[in-house]
Amino acid sequence: MHSLTILTLAIGLAAIAPAQAAEHENKETPLTYPETKTVDVVDEQFGEYISDPYRWLENDVREDAEVAEWVKAQNAVTDAYLETLPGRDALARSMEELFDYDDLGNPVEAGGKYFYERKSGGQNQAVLYVRDGAEGEERALIDPAGWSDDGATALAGWKPSGDGSLLAYAVQDGGSDWRTLKVLDVKTGEVRADTVEWAKFTDLVWMPQNFGFLYSRFPEPEEGEAFQSLNENHAVYLHLIGTDQEKDTKVYATPDQPELNHVADLTSDKEWVVITSSSGTDDRYEITLVKVDAPKLETRKLVSGFENDWRLIDGAGDTLYFVTNKDAPRLRVVKTDLSADKPEFTELVAESDAVVDGAMIVGDRLVVSYLVDAKSQLSVFDLDGEALGTLDLPGPGQVGSLSGSMKSDEGFFTFQSFNRPTTVFRYEPSSEPTVWAAPSLPFDPDSVEVSQRFYESKDGTKIPMFLVHMKGQDLSEGAPTMLYGYGGFNISVLPQYKPAWMAWIKAGGVFASANLRGGGEYGKEWHDGGRLQNKQNVFDDFIAAGEYLLTMGITSQNGLAIEGRSNGGLLVGAVMNQRPDLFTAGHAAVGVMDMLRFDRFTAGRYWVDDYGYPNKEQDFRTQLAYSPYHNIEDGIDYPALIVSTADTDDRVVPGHSFKYTARLQALDTGDKPHIIRIETRAGHGSGKPTDKVIEEYSDIYAFLAHATGLELDQ
Repeated sequence: MHSLTILTLAIGLAAIAPAQAAEHENKETPLTYPETKTVDVVDEQFGEYISDPYRWLENDVREDAEVAEWVKAQNAVTDAYLETLPGRDALARSMEELFDYDDLGNPVEAGGKYFYERKSGGQNQAVLYVRDGAEGEERALIDPAGWSDDGATALAGWKPSGDGSLLAYAVQDGGSDWRTLKVLDVKTGEVRADTVEWAKFTDLVWMPQNFGFLYSRFPEPEEGEAFQSLNENHAVYLHLIGTDQEKDTKVYATPDQPELNHVADLTSDKEWVVITSSSGTDDRYEITLVKVDAPKLETRKLVSGFENDWRLIDGAGDTLYFVTNKDAPRLRVVKTDLSADKPEFTELVAESDAVVDGAMIVGDRLVVSYLVDAKSQLSVFDLDGEALGTLDLPGPGQVGSLSGSMKSDEGFFTFQSFNRPTTVFRYEPSSEPTVWAAPSLPFDPDSVEVSQRFYESKDGTKIPMFLVHMKGQDLSEGAPTMLYGYGGFNISVLPQYKPAWMAWIKAGGVFASANLRGGGEYGKEWHDGGRLQNKQNVFDDFIAAGEYLLTMGITSQNGLAIEGRSNGGLLVGAVMNQRPDLFTAGHAAVGVMDMLRFDRFTAGRYWVDDYGYPNKEQDFRTQLAYSPYHNIEDGIDYPALIVSTADTDDRVVPGHSFKYTARLQALDTGDKPHIIRIETRAGHGSGKPTDKVIEEYSDIYAFLAHATGLELDQ
């Protein structure tokens, strides 16, 4: 969410010699996997008979003792194998040092107070601090350390009231997407009696005079179904301070369209509540308004039809400002006057070759964040749309967390890159940005080199890719290389600092990040080029990245590992099936592995925007052609693979990874290890305590290092 890093450099991981990397090929005794029972389940779809012998592994591990026993047996095999890997402890020590930094977030000003998060080295979860004034003495306001024995309960969102006297905050337990909302008295630190359950996919919006806040929630799920049942009937509620949740008022819902989600926002002058409704993961929204000072909380539709992207920037009186892709695939900035009988949108900043990634208004200045070849650029305009120039940034990287207000002449944003932890910048319209909080690093970030290459995919499309390695390292000598990708849901994979990635780089490995189609790096066309019937382009782009790394001598024939999370886990599974000869090892994390049943669990139904509908024949045939679970081939030698998931993942339920691993182990897929690492009291990734992250990635990267020949210190 928010991050600023102070990193202690770890020395002690040695790179494998180039000759060793080139010659390396892992030879080891095949593992004996737990025997997984099969069931006689065959589905008929569009004339195809689809066998699903591991359907029983979809059951909730917390509710089904047989699934729990399977998990226990799989973890026993995985743990025993990981114990044999050389250098795992040294890698863990390196990560402990690399995670030993102060990770701060953008401050939020309210009533003269500044609220911000910081997670220091050794802390599992971020602590929320407050200062009285920008230069005031800080004090800890919320420290989740005492919330659970295992550190897996996290602060997962917060919002101070306008005067800074109260703070609404969200509690996340065990990595779940469910949130419990609480209210805290900022002056005394007392947690008030207000408690809201079953919030999910929500913002927190304080109403004027602190009489209550808006939030979004689903109905309470039936007993035993909290982590698997479909999420439907999302609604925006108003909670009045000092009352029980049963008395909360439903402000906006669409019972005739139970698949829709609704999230509320508020203009900085607190005149308009802006409700954004979505039907899936696509950036296609409807906008509904509520006038705050009206006698009743009556709704008014501003945008109908779920056709375009609409992102509120801010508003002053009856004038609202939005980023939109209406008539602009790479997005533009518009405004509208709500006092008109029929409000229309007027263009302020026209579409350009660069993609608009976000915007904020600070006083009388509009700051627009652009993506230029997957790197950020900040441009400034006045409120009539006249260009006033660009802001200086530290180098190629990612701008994030833009926070500004038309009511203030002060705004903030963050900047990071692969070799630079996050720095928080303060922006005033009268001057260039200044550092508000910066990492104090015991190493020179310039000792790590970041470069960008462009390569051709199968159809000739030029794909950008970042390469990160130690400066002076010869990239023609075939170092073990980790290739990362995502490729979906209009999500841009931008330069970002990850201590676990840095541990791989410090050990002498090369890190590569490919900007595949399906993401948002080049706007709507880039997204459309990698979804639905075009999904194969994503896999082709990733395969072409691997071929480029080999052709250029950056990696060796037996030195290429791949990694992806969530949709990226699907990516790893699909390309492993399609090109098992190309990759040496892989990590498929919390992946979507069964493309014919993904829409039946929790949030899976939202993903049809990118994947299509399994019950529509054209989509079904496309999905079946690449579904990782269904396309494992018997008699093919597969690369070494570690699958990772978690028992409380209620985003991509763990049954995806369970079924995929069971089939991979049951078929004749060669002698290399194919194991699964199943975390307990963890979810899709957010809220995971630092000690669990270090344990997880020292395991996984030791696995990839062993497979690719990256030698680690003992």
